[in-house]
Amino acid sequence: MSPSLSRTLLAGAVTAVLLAAAVPAAVAGPVPPPITAPPDKIVIELATVNGSGCREGTAEVAVAPDNTAFTVTYSEYLAQVGPGAPPTAFRKNCQLNLRVHVPSGFTYAIVQADYRGFAFLQPGAWGQERASYYFQGMPQTSQRTHQFNGPFNDNWQASDRTEYADLVWAPCGEKRNFNINTELRVNAGTSNPQTATSFMAMDSTDASVSTLYHLAWQVCPDR
Repeated sequence: MSPSLSRTLLAGAVTAVLLAAAVPAAVAGPVPPPITAPPDKIVIELATVNGSGCREGTAEVAVAPDNTAFTVTYSEYLAQVGPGAPPTAFRKNCQLNLRVHVPSGFTYAIVQADYRGFAFLQPGAWGQERASYYFQGMPQTSQRTHQFNGPFNDNWQASDRTEYADLVWAPCGEKRNFNINTELRVNAGTSNPQTATSFMAMDSTDASVSTLYHLAWQVCPDR
C-alpha cells in the first residue's frame, strides 16, 4: 500500500456523513427523493489527519468513479497489549478532517460504513472498533462500537448502517468540513499481558482491505 497521503482528490465520489438524528434544519422543507449520485465530479481535500493510528503518510483516501462511495486505507493502524508493547499502545485513534466540494444543488450523507482488519486476541482478551461522524459546527454526532472477544485469530469486519429517515445531510449551500473519528482498543482482560500478546489492526499491505463509506445523495430542496 502506498505510504503517500492524498491531499486533494478529484474523483467521482464524496465524503459523507453521520449515522443518527433527523434531517437538519439546513435541509428544511419537503425532502426530495434520493438519487443514485450526481453526474459531475467532486473535489475532496484531506484538510488534516491526526491521531496515534494514522501519522502523516500512513493513510490514503480514494473515491469511487461513480460517486457512490469512498475508501480510507491505513498502513500503521494497530492497537496491542503484551510483552514489549508501550503502555499507550492499547488504544489507537485517527481523525480525518475532510473538505468536500459537491456539485451545486446536491447534498449527501453516509448511509453505511464498512470497517475491516485483522485481530489476534488471546483467550480472555477483547478488542473494540469505534467510529463517529459529524459535520463541523453541527451538534448531530453518532458513535457506534463493535467488540470482538478472544480467542480470535482472523480477519474482522464491522458495518454501521443508518436508515434513510435517520440520515443527517450536509447543509445545502454551506461549506462545512466533515470529520470521521475512529478508534481501536485492545484489553488484556483475563489474559496475561506479561507473557501473551493481543492486537487489533485496521491496516493491511493489501489495498483491497480498507474502510468503505457508502454515500446517499439527494437534490437540495428549493428555498
